[in-house]
Amino acid sequence: MLPACYAIKTIVTTNSDVLILPGWQSSGPLHWQSRWEALYGYQRVEQHDWLRPLRGDWIARLEEVLLARAAPVWLVGHSLGCLLVAAWAAHSQQTARVAGALLVAPGDPELPALRSALRSWVPVQQVRLPFPALLVGSSNDPYCSLARAQQFGRGWGARFVSLGARGHLNADSGLGDWPEAHQWLLQLQAEAAGAPFPTATPIFDKENSHGN
Repeated sequence: MLPACYAIKTIVTTNSDVLILPGWQSSGPLHWQSRWEALYGYQRVEQHDWLRPLRGDWIARLEEVLLARAAPVWLVGHSLGCLLVAAWAAHSQQTARVAGALLVAPGDPELPALRSALRSWVPVQQVRLPFPALLVGSSNDPYCSLARAQQFGRGWGARFVSLGARGHLNADSGLGDWPEAHQWLLQLQAEAAGAPFPTATPIFDKENSHGN
């Protein structure tokens, strides 16, 4: 039997590419998304304007990047990046180019503190995603209540995991390289490929989730 580390590497490098989708104002150098880029060579989808995030512009940019890719990819979204995945999937004819998504701490553009800056993102698309997804939330996220995040998860058909009181699940949450979430991504990839994941038990609790 192959060592677990070898099996994990094979899943990542041969079955998919991974695109990082930051939220409003992008992700700084200490954010786990930036750390994953450095650790694993994942590619960030650079938006033309991080400070004035227009939904149509962001959808068009993601479509452009995906059309330049030959193989299906995995999307890793944080905050507004989660809403981008949902909005893009609801309008694109290219959803077969995406194998699945890990979505973390969705923002809620209907909150009074965010509505003026994110008005083009209202209402949030809540159409079922045509690919498997895992949505991770926090019970004290200042940008989205847990109930609202769970509502998004139901609409998107995503499995849901709550990490308890961990803020916005960003650099301020003290996640570091966040290996736990990276293991979730690897498990999703393994499930999609029909391959056994090299752990004795599931990494995330399917009984406390819904969707795909």
